[in-house]
This record gives sequence, structure tokens and C-alpha cells, in this order.
Amino acid sequence: MDGDERHRELIVDMNNQERNVVMTDYAKPEHYSDTEWEARVSLAAAYRMVARLGLDDLIYNHISLRVPGTTDQFLINPYGLMFNEITASSLVKINTVGDVIEETAHTVNKAAFVIHAAVHKSRADAHCVLHTHSDASTAVSGQPDGLLPLSQFAMRFYNRQGFHAYEGVAIDEAEQQRIVAHLADHPVMLMRNHGILTCGRTPGEAFMLLYYFERAAKIQLQMQAACASGIELVLPSPEVCEKAARQFWELKGDILIPGEREWPGLMRDLDRVDAGYRV
Repeated sequence: MDGDERHRELIVDMNNQERNVVMTDYAKPEHYSDTEWEARVSLAAAYRMVARLGLDDLIYNHISLRVPGTTDQFLINPYGLMFNEITASSLVKINTVGDVIEETAHTVNKAAFVIHAAVHKSRADAHCVLHTHSDASTAVSGQPDGLLPLSQFAMRFYNRQGFHAYEGVAIDEAEQQRIVAHLADHPVMLMRNHGILTCGRTPGEAFMLLYYFERAAKIQLQMQAACASGIELVLPSPEVCEKAARQFWELKGDILIPGEREWPGLMRDLDRVDAGYRV
């Protein structure tokens, strides 16, 4: 067998192995519909991906996903599990008034309920809501203008980031109305001195918005640090920044919704190293 034949055989074996991991080792429990199980698997994957990038905060951050076919139910992490422990079946199903929909041994973080229920009640387009205390995003949340248009990563958020002032740990349900007002129709909101919240039509979109924002925030902090040596920052004109933002959000050229192109590859990569989220 020559090298090309061995290479083709290896590709076949890898594809078969990946297919077996997805279809055989982690079958859908019978009591879940196909659509809900798919949603659970995708949400559990998002938790694992956030953890792999080191953007989680032990057990204290949260990502939620509206249950398909409902308007008032969503899935969220069980309080006490690390992001790299989350599985499709461990996710807790609750509604926007705080009732647990199905039997579980787990509880839900009070702040998680306050934040996520507020968004799910007010934003029909926000199927997935992601909140982290990731370092770079939190760092720029304490700057007056938040994320600056200093890199192409940042351009999609130009004039498209909300700001919510810090009110303490978000356990007061009265804060929900202010969270909703400050988020408005933005895809991203900086929670001042606290962290970041992203909204997506899918877990893939919410995750990629976090990824791009965090990259942009890191670049901003690096550029600002360089200013200590006397270097001045260069910002594109407002007209160019708005043009770039519109290119991203209006899907100009071959630009797709965040996650639409990246998510399948991220899922394949996760399956190769950490497929246990599928149980």
C-alpha cells in the first residue's frame, strides 16, 4: 500500500470513528424529542468550548437556550457543575418565572435565572443567551466607551454594544427591567465591572460573538498598554467603522451569520477530544 492509499484509509477510519462517536456511543434518550435533544447537545457543546478557551469562571457563569417550540422555557446549567462537566442530559429545564419543568436533582444559580429569564422574556430573537466573566471583556467593561474600533474583530460591535451599570450580584428581580432596557436590541451587552452578555439565534452564534469580542478586547488592552511608551492609537473614521459593522450584520459578500460556518468545525474538533458532552 502506497502513501496515498494509507492516507485515504486513515481519512476513512477517522470519518467512521467520528460517525460512531456521534451516532452510536451517544444515542438520544427516548423521552426527548429530536429537536430538544439537538438543542441540548448544541448547548452542552457551547459550555465545553467556552471552558476549552479558558473563558469560564468555575461554576458561576451561564449559557441558556430556549427550548424549541416554546416561548417561556429554557435550558441552563445545573448549579455546581463546571463547564467541562456539562452534558446534554444534565441541563436543567426551567421557565421564565423560575419553575423547574422536569424532575432534576440540580438547582439553578439565582443570578443566572434573573439575567437569562429577563432576556428570554423580552427578546424573541435571543434563543441563546451567554454570560461570562472573561478577563478581557470584563476589563473593557470598566472603560467609558467599552470596546473601541481598534481591530477588525471589534468592527462588528461598533455602535452595537449595550452597557448595564453594576448593581451588585444580580439576584434582585427588579434589576431585570434595567437589564432589558440596557440590552435593547444589541447583540452584546457589557455588564460594567462584571462581564459580558451575548445573544444569538443559536449557541454557535452566541459563542462566536463571545469569541470575537474577547479577541477584540485583548487587542484593545494590548494597544492601550503600548500607549505607555508614547504611541498613539489609530482609529478608523466613524464612517469606515459603520461600513464595516454593516458588512458584518448585513452579511455582505460571503459573510455568514456568526457560527454558521465555524460551528460545524468546532463541533468536529470537540468530538475528537471531548465527546462526553453528548450524553
